[in-house]
Amino acid sequence: MKLAILTDIHGNVQALDAVLNELDGQGIDDIWSLGDMIAMGPDSNEVMARLLDRGVKMITGNHDEAVLSLLAGTGHPESYAHTRPHHEWVARTLRPDYADALMKLPRTIEQTIGREHIYGIHYHIPTEKREASIVDEPFHDIVEATLPNMQRLFGDYAADVVCFGHHHPVHAFQDERKWYFNPGALGVAKDDLARYGVLQWDETGLRVSAKTIPYDKPSFMNKMERDEVPQREVMWRLFY
Repeated sequence: MKLAILTDIHGNVQALDAVLNELDGQGIDDIWSLGDMIAMGPDSNEVMARLLDRGVKMITGNHDEAVLSLLAGTGHPESYAHTRPHHEWVARTLRPDYADALMKLPRTIEQTIGREHIYGIHYHIPTEKREASIVDEPFHDIVEATLPNMQRLFGDYAADVVCFGHHHPVHAFQDERKWYFNPGALGVAKDDLARYGVLQWDETGLRVSAKTIPYDKPSFMNKMERDEVPQREVMWRLFY
């Protein structure tokens, strides 16, 4: 059994295509996408088309939910004010059927495979905020990628492997109770590598692997410029 973990695609279809092509040759049985499929890149519609066509199991992230909140007329998180012009552009250009598909997604996903219970969430949400709107900013502030921090955030989760995203660097930590695994942002990095993860079960048990594949970053950057993606200069400086 092989389960691929994707997260933080962020509208980067060039990076997503590179990963999906790589997965085609790996005998992958299932794919999870752990939020932030849309926004920050130019191709939210194309990303959603690929994921839906592949039957990828998805959950929402903060950027997905912020865009959906604008579409629903329920506001926008105060701390995301710097991203609002970009989110408004995504909301205007997102196909209605893809918006509907995103609206139906949960915030968490879980499955028992072999002897392990696998749990997916975009990032930690405190128990008292599990049903809160994105306007109330339920996702925990990002903390440094260390084992003690992951234990504080996810240690009480009833799972053997907690998979997540939101913080773009790779996290791959294990203690005596569980794995804490973030394969790294698929579509957002200073280099030209798309990141993903694979959970694989064989006769020796579970193996957790963070993987990379090069993608056509110049085409991605050119598309950002050609489509006049709002706030692209800020995103280039901070993320790409």
